Amino acid sequence: QVQLVESGGGLVQAGGSLRLSCAASGFTFSHRYMGWFRQAPGKEREFAAAIDWNGISTYYKNSVKGRFTISRDNGKNTVYLQMNSLKPEDTAVYYCAAAKNDYGLESVTSYDYWGQGTQVTVSS
Repeated sequence: QVQLVESGGGLVQAGGSLRLSCAASGFTFSHRYMGWFRQAPGKEREFAAAIDWNGISTYYKNSVKGRFTISRDNGKNTVYLQMNSLKPEDTAVYYCAAAKNDYGLESVTSYDYWGQGTQVTVSS
């Protein structure tokens, strides 16, 4: 049974930091690109970051580049999203997902396994 369980969300002031974690099970984690998406109220789910199998190549939405860092630990089947210099516009539910392939990583259709999400709220 595939599971992706996010944790680490919460309420933080603008300029603060949070570290999200996503624990995976039920599939071969080290064989999958992994991604983080987010969805604000009334908006579509959007790509935030992705990482390749061994953590060497990373990809970011322009608006989070330089503030967010995605990483993974294949020994722990876990992917992380370190978020610094948070802004109110970063407020959203954050989801981790496992990619079906290694292209089209900014599209939700490229991912077949999803977590339930964790809420991140940034106050001004």
